[in-house]
Amino acid sequence: MRSVCVDWLLQNGWQERGERQSRRLGEHLCQLLRQAIATQALRPGERLPATRDLMAGLGVSRNTVMHAYEQLRMEGYVVSKVGSGTFVASLTPEVLLKAPRTQRRGMSASLDAQQGVELSERAQFILQHASAADRQWGTFMPGVPDVGAFPRATYARILNRLWRHAQPEMLTYGTNGGAQALKEALADYLHVARGVQCQPEQLLITEGVHQAIDLTVRSLVNPKETVWMEDPGYWGIANVLRMSQDIQLVGRPLDSEGLTLDMEAQVPRLICVTPSHQYPLGTVMSLARRKSLLAYARAHRTWIVEDDYDSEFRFSSRPIPAMQGLEADAPVIYIGTFSKTLFPGLRVGYMVLPRALVAPMQRIHAELYRQGHVVTQLALAELIRDGQYAKHIRRMRVLYGRRREWLQSLIQRYLGPDFLCEPDSQAGLHLVLRLPSDVDDVELVQRLQAQGVLARPLSKYYRTCSVERGLLLGYAATEEATMQSAFFVLLRVLKAMGGGLNRGFLYSKEAG
Repeated sequence: MRSVCVDWLLQNGWQERGERQSRRLGEHLCQLLRQAIATQALRPGERLPATRDLMAGLGVSRNTVMHAYEQLRMEGYVVSKVGSGTFVASLTPEVLLKAPRTQRRGMSASLDAQQGVELSERAQFILQHASAADRQWGTFMPGVPDVGAFPRATYARILNRLWRHAQPEMLTYGTNGGAQALKEALADYLHVARGVQCQPEQLLITEGVHQAIDLTVRSLVNPKETVWMEDPGYWGIANVLRMSQDIQLVGRPLDSEGLTLDMEAQVPRLICVTPSHQYPLGTVMSLARRKSLLAYARAHRTWIVEDDYDSEFRFSSRPIPAMQGLEADAPVIYIGTFSKTLFPGLRVGYMVLPRALVAPMQRIHAELYRQGHVVTQLALAELIRDGQYAKHIRRMRVLYGRRREWLQSLIQRYLGPDFLCEPDSQAGLHLVLRLPSDVDDVELVQRLQAQGVLARPLSKYYRTCSVERGLLLGYAATEEATMQSAFFVLLRVLKAMGGGLNRGFLYSKEAG
């Protein structure tokens, strides 16, 4: 098998000519290797092919390769380690002399080159309303679990064993909606933990919630049709919907029972809801509203998308069952994810599909996304079957509950109860800090980020309804001591902006 280095040389000017003198071949080889190192096709510390391998790959004598390596060593491009081989030097002559390097193929000389690119109108709209933060880990970042508490050793042992005995079917494309073992384990878990009614064949494994929403919209919604979502609601779903052709996205306001219905409005094709823990406000949809929503969907042949993103984490009372399990054959597409229970970088989610949608959506998923990651899915199945997954959730529920109480106590002590969003659902991974209407929560977030404190502005989650000001403060991934220090930073910034000083703002010397 040819090395990557040999392939690069053959594609970038090496020509095998038997009549050429060995010296010229050596000079030509040196020149190409210098270029490969200068452009970082060969990176610092990377091992060069053995002389015999390069000789065979290029069709030259071993002496030619040895002389080329020696010349590059004297010039400072490579270093030789006895018994180990020849490696690209950490500091090359270009670095030491600050000489400009040749641009990589296809790489623009500057980010300014993007200005001449013509993006689609939909893409431009997404960029103008982009909400994904540049930093996805830090104090008060909402929606992020404590990834440091993930049982890595246990998971690594499972993965290592699976990889040692990996079969061909575990390493190729799949068309059956995911690993059967994971679908079976999930079906049992969801039935017990979330009250979901399903068989394993109704499960479809995705790469997170966004892909599940994208698949649903592509499969079920035509241009000019309407999709309802909660207002305020999760910006990620809104952006996925915006990328679909001519879909009418309508934000439905919330009341104390959840998303409100409008019997006179245009009938939607989809209704996207988070009934067990509304995102971002935390409202729990009442049983009466759930039944009304199900009846509306049946009467109008509408599909409900139930995003059950973090309902495992309830800190008081009994878990709230999923809407999907309230009625047999409910018109509900149930969506879940491991991003909140394990870690976001896992990128594994799942859908529970109504029986009529299983075959077509499974096939569309295979055609559009070329599913894989079977080894990862088998490892997750084993975590669930062995009880490790449920054990981890129980442990995190205690940890997150304690951190939630601590953050609530800080808010009540230094700001007062009026700054806490009500009603308190006692669930999830974040709290909503209410702010006076004259405080610009977007500017506040920017000032906090400059001091290393991450939060999200509540106003960014609204589409058409009356905007409220506030902050989403994630507590799951922040230890109590760090949380208190960051909260004092928040107090200082809020004081500097004048927020809440005439509304019972209890700023103290301790916080200052």
